[in-house]
Amino acid sequence: MTTILVTGGTGTLGRPVVERLRADGHEVRALGPDARPHAAELREGGPALDAAVAGADTVVHCAGAPRGEEEGAAHLIAAARRAGVGHLVLVSVVGAGRVPLGPYRSRRAVERLVEESGLGWTVLRTTRAHDVLASFFERLARPPVMLLPAGVREQPVEAAEVAGRLAALAVGAPAGRVPDMGGPEVRPVESLARAYLRATARHRPLLSLPLPGRAYRGLREGEHLAPRQAVGSRTFEEYLTARFGPRFETGRRD
Repeated sequence: MTTILVTGGTGTLGRPVVERLRADGHEVRALGPDARPHAAELREGGPALDAAVAGADTVVHCAGAPRGEEEGAAHLIAAARRAGVGHLVLVSVVGAGRVPLGPYRSRRAVERLVEESGLGWTVLRTTRAHDVLASFFERLARPPVMLLPAGVREQPVEAAEVAGRLAALAVGAPAGRVPDMGGPEVRPVESLARAYLRATARHRPLLSLPLPGRAYRGLREGEHLAPRQAVGSRTFEEYLTARFGPRFETGRRD
């Protein structure tokens, strides 16, 4: 039996990782600001983090933060070194190091910290999860007109499917960069937005606008997509139906 620590273990991705590993018979610790008994803030580090990592064979790093992500990863890596952790698994994002936006730059910086940590490591890059895209659309749907970036496509993937892949990687040997993982479909953002509006019974006109800058160009050129690794099976409509109920026919496409 392997002892595995999952950062962000009470979150949307970390929770199913914890559940999958426990179902397979592993001793699993969920780490998070409100997790019990392993409550710790990665950006702060300190004794609570050291106590959570102590005795762990593997760490799966699922925690993310809008600020301080690199600092938190550095604290985690330092604690893992002190504890003699043999394997650090990181979930990252497709486009890290290619799309010049803050979150993509931050994830690439975290990847470098992991690669240079001296620990055995595995990095899995995925496309954006269904719930992340739904939250994005929820914000965009607040005004009376839904503004979207023109010419951008997305490839949303199911968090539970990513969790299953991470759980499998966690019990294996360190593998370095493994093949990317994407959702089953690459679709225009307008099509996905319409599906979200139908599922939430909202009515908003869509207005697609071209945006300036290198970051938008990278998204328009699909640097954040993994069409050759469309290994996910659950579609965005299936996710929406499970979350909001069968408000629309799942086979419909715009």
